[in-house]
Amino acid sequence: MKLRGIEMRRISMPLVSPFRTSFGTQTGRDILLLKAVTDDAEGWGECVALADPLYSSEYADSQADVLRRWLFPKLASPEGREAIARSGAAAVAGLLHPFKGHRMAKAAVEMAILDAELRAIGRSFGRELGAVADRVPSGVSVGIHDTVPQLLAAVGEYLDAGYARIKLKIEPGWDLVPVAAVRERFGAEVPLQVDANTAYTLRDARHLAKLDEFDLLLIEQPLEEEDVLGHAALARRLATPICLDETIVSAQTAAAAITLGACQIINIKPGRVGGYLEARRIHDLAAAHGVAVWCGGMLETGIGRAANAALAALPGFTLPGDISASDRFYRTDITEPFVIEDGHIAVPTSPGLGVTPIPELLDTVTTSTEWIAF
Repeated sequence: MKLRGIEMRRISMPLVSPFRTSFGTQTGRDILLLKAVTDDAEGWGECVALADPLYSSEYADSQADVLRRWLFPKLASPEGREAIARSGAAAVAGLLHPFKGHRMAKAAVEMAILDAELRAIGRSFGRELGAVADRVPSGVSVGIHDTVPQLLAAVGEYLDAGYARIKLKIEPGWDLVPVAAVRERFGAEVPLQVDANTAYTLRDARHLAKLDEFDLLLIEQPLEEEDVLGHAALARRLATPICLDETIVSAQTAAAAITLGACQIINIKPGRVGGYLEARRIHDLAAAHGVAVWCGGMLETGIGRAANAALAALPGFTLPGDISASDRFYRTDITEPFVIEDGHIAVPTSPGLGVTPIPELLDTVTTSTEWIAF
């Protein structure tokens, strides 16, 4: 495979409604897309970095900068061209490993090249990763609301739409009361979990233990991402399983967290861990240790949503992921929309990602493009 170059494209996508978490409120997404062009095919990658460094240290402008200054030149070097020609997307992680961090940028590069590679040989993302299902259960992430009645109305709408699991964003001051209200209104049979996005400390352990009475599937990332030992201590004090998200940035960190007893469940976000091939390694590691995994979301367009659905179809993904329908976040997606049917999202089976941006829709939301020739 000969890589001719990569197009960087920025798009602006308004959300259907504000999405509030413990680290801020999003009303739209400034998204960096990559299009890898080879002799045989084109492939798409989506960088999941947000506009600001609040979820992680990475943000969209920083990822565009590191791609332009460091990652693309490495791929375009004689060593890079030879490695990609020989091994395709499997060579990307090794080539870019010397550059510290910036996993979301690396993941987008690997995704675009892998998409092009698979399109050229007629193989789907799901088949390449090891998918065993043609559809995956769809969960939905519900942001923090101004009032409990507003939250209950939103949850009711999602349940009516057929979502298989509800995840509530929580923070200090918005936890016990909204969770109790959702349980009371919709009953114990609704699969329910909460996500703190690092908003608490170990000093809140007694308070967080009060969530045990609500029979939650899990509590996600209650403490700071670096506090692995704190999560291990908290896990011993809670009956609710601890799930790690921001902490897990590689198979290596996943192995450490499992060994220390810091989690019983892992949320795998491919962008956060450096790509779908590393995400598969984390899946395999977790399966070998009996740790459940599920696929998290970063408000992706249809491009990232297609890849996430393929990943979530692997056998170790035993919990519903945040792979919601396109209209959960966007009135109009840039690909054919993903829709929820009987609580599930279909896994694309066409070559590569199985979806491509619709040119007129993509052009409407594009704010800039830049071509980097190799």
